Amino acid sequence: DGLPQKRELEYAAGKLSSIEINGTYYGSQKPESFARWREETPEDFVFALKGSRFCTNRRVLAEAGPSVEKFLTSGLTELKHKLGPINWQFMPTKQFDPADFEAFLKLLPKELDGITLRHAVEVRHDSFRSPDFIALLRGYGVAVITSADADYTQIADVTAPFVYARIMGTKEAEPKGYSEAGLYRWTKAAQVWAKGGVPEGLEPVGPAAKAEKRDVFLYVISGDKVRNPAAAMELIARTKG
Repeated sequence: DGLPQKRELEYAAGKLSSIEINGTYYGSQKPESFARWREETPEDFVFALKGSRFCTNRRVLAEAGPSVEKFLTSGLTELKHKLGPINWQFMPTKQFDPADFEAFLKLLPKELDGITLRHAVEVRHDSFRSPDFIALLRGYGVAVITSADADYTQIADVTAPFVYARIMGTKEAEPKGYSEAGLYRWTKAAQVWAKGGVPEGLEPVGPAAKAEKRDVFLYVISGDKVRNPAAAMELIARTKG
């Protein structure tokens, strides 16, 4: 408490290994901001970014090209090696249209300014619980985000060389955000994902992916926001232990 705003990131980066930037969903950031974030964090720190809502909150995704280009060229590559996955989040009302969704995936470049881009999609409508959707993402190497401990549709399939999960079940009554059982569950899930397996209790929609080691990006969001940092730090400590 009481830290100047400009030091909040520095403090958080000293406790966590990665954060998800939510502000990029709502508005553009300046290249100078991305460069400053890079400079204020440890060498191995990673930023996940939420893609602009103007790219995903539209009736026809195939028409998102100009918005996607505007977002990707806004300066985010100033993060350089600290640029993590990009979360393209869709509204709960957005349904799976195979042709239109593939048209959107074709708009996502694999590289920009010499930096490899890792794309992930967060879908929230039950129509996406389809083996065809899983096959489509695997064809483009795009991850489906596992949204857990919430009322949203949960899809736990591994569709990319990395795993992206957002858990939303922290509670004020739990000093560490989650109960011991909850902390154990997500620690184990992260470890299994990292080894290329499928965590117990997270059944995939499509056929299992090839078992191989993967980077895992696990973020604690929503729920009781005051408890989220404690939960994240506890999970980091346990996965390293």
